[in-house]
Amino acid sequence: MLLLARAPPPSLAANYSASPERGLRLRSMPSSRAVVATASSAAKPAAAASSRAGQKRKQVASVANPLVKHCVKLRLSAAYRRSCRRLLLVGLAPILEMCRFELDAIDYLLLLDGVEVPEALREFSGDVVFVSAAVMKKVSGMQSVDSTEAIAVMHMPRHFRDLGSHEDGDSLHGLFNHPKRILVLDGIQDPGNLGTLIRSACAFKWDGVFLLPACCDPFNEKALRAARGASLQLPIVSGTWHDLHALMTKYDMKMMAGHPESSSDASKGIHSLSKELADSLLNESLCLVLGSEGNGLSSETLQACELVNIPMEGTFESLNVSVAGGIFLFMLQPKYQIDSTTLTP
Repeated sequence: MLLLARAPPPSLAANYSASPERGLRLRSMPSSRAVVATASSAAKPAAAASSRAGQKRKQVASVANPLVKHCVKLRLSAAYRRSCRRLLLVGLAPILEMCRFELDAIDYLLLLDGVEVPEALREFSGDVVFVSAAVMKKVSGMQSVDSTEAIAVMHMPRHFRDLGSHEDGDSLHGLFNHPKRILVLDGIQDPGNLGTLIRSACAFKWDGVFLLPACCDPFNEKALRAARGASLQLPIVSGTWHDLHALMTKYDMKMMAGHPESSSDASKGIHSLSKELADSLLNESLCLVLGSEGNGLSSETLQACELVNIPMEGTFESLNVSVAGGIFLFMLQPKYQIDSTTLTP
């Protein structure tokens, strides 16, 4: 059974305090402004005309507000994010990047009090919550609000599957349509590397990303920033080697893993990445496994996969996993992507 998205607790919206309509332009802040102690004590009906595009304008000034507590838990806990099927996106730039793909995915837009609603979000019809500097710092986890004027609470993408949850074996049905290229990440714990790899996989039209145990959460704030919106476009699955074997068997996929040539933990031959190798794989369905720089590939990966390295002439034995991954993903991209990008005079 699929884990259904559930809305935040009803008490969240009930504990907002509605504010009078705010203009869309940045306004000068009064030198002495009344600050309410809690959201409930500051509740006042909005006196102005209806908000633009049906937006509901509200205000939160207290860090004890239930919405603030909900947002902090979303930032800190991967388990809570998955149970709520919600994620937290900090910063206006990544919010605008995400909204190019799924504007309707936003539940709440939190703006620093006095900041205008961005023109790019004029069609957003959900709750716009203006918050104090104290609330913005609490939710973002940052000491300054200078570069944090917006935060969004968003729905987790529909094409994300956590096979370690209560979902059943049919949860992959409909997610992949005869995939030709799946990127598998084995114990990638750095969120910047993981997000960058998801972004590269999306850029080169791979069909999805499979996360083996010990990978960091793809909806970690740093991973989301590095992915630059790719997390909302590409199917992402979190599961075990048993789940991966089932996927591999169902679609008759070849298994290969990136591996440093000089590493001593390989007991079999290693292919060198080349155009000839890439050409030989064009008509095959492929799972490419990449491991962490610290721990390398797991024993299960070494046993199940053919190994391939990136030949290097210099003195370094390996590359950063996101750099190496970009090279692999480009060289081994699916045939239709190569055909579509081939230019003729």
